[in-house]
Amino acid sequence: MNPVPVAAERNTRTVVAASHSLRLQTFADAIAFFSNMRRLVFLLVIGFALKCSAEDLPLYRPALIGKSPEAIINRIDEKLLLKAGQKDAAVMFSAGVEKTGELKWSGTYRGTPDSKLLEQEVLRVLANAKMIPAVRDHQPIAVVFYGTVLFEVVDNKPRLRIFSNQEESELKKENDFIGPQLCLGGESKFSGLHYPSAERAPLAVDGTVDLWVKIDASGNLQEEKVVKESPPLLGFGLDDFANAKFIPAFRDGKPVSCEITLPLYYKPEK
Repeated sequence: MNPVPVAAERNTRTVVAASHSLRLQTFADAIAFFSNMRRLVFLLVIGFALKCSAEDLPLYRPALIGKSPEAIINRIDEKLLLKAGQKDAAVMFSAGVEKTGELKWSGTYRGTPDSKLLEQEVLRVLANAKMIPAVRDHQPIAVVFYGTVLFEVVDNKPRLRIFSNQEESELKKENDFIGPQLCLGGESKFSGLHYPSAERAPLAVDGTVDLWVKIDASGNLQEEKVVKESPPLLGFGLDDFANAKFIPAFRDGKPVSCEITLPLYYKPEK
């Protein structure tokens, strides 16, 4: 057998195999390239969507009660309250509203005389309520919500209203006013209420403070002053809000500056 044709045939097969291998490699590289491009495009789309989503949120928005089935207003059973004998009453409450709208904690206080049934019902619904979360700088943020629940009996029918403030003058006129809400996190350096030192408060007692604050339309604390402290002169309310930020107050749907009084409650550390 002539070795030359055999060698030529072997070389041809080698060239064909190499060419086939090169085509496969090129095809694999193309697949990898387009796969990476699709991944890059996907990440860019997600990033753009998140950016647009953040920009779609307003600069400021207070936490709102909302109208969902989980909203406080839709969970209080006013007919049951009327049947149980609840008369005209009011109770104030505060709650920590998370970025998701979930309530992390809640409490009631300053109920009017004979408001026990209303207070119990408010505490019940707050335990599993959900709200529209607050927004600051186009981002959801956790806040402290301050509200007032009013229950009246008109023509033997219950009338329930919930206001997002605790200012007596605003409540009497039923104004469209949402009080400022203390921000938890973000730029706000509020780290909680701090019980006075043992030197200032040697006896472990509960303390209450009425703290007057002036807050501008951007949610910045301008001034603060303790107007009432009980027991007095123990240092309750000092410096707790020094570096705090707020969602500004809203009047008729627009952020405004305001002056309000916040009720604060202190308990000694166990």
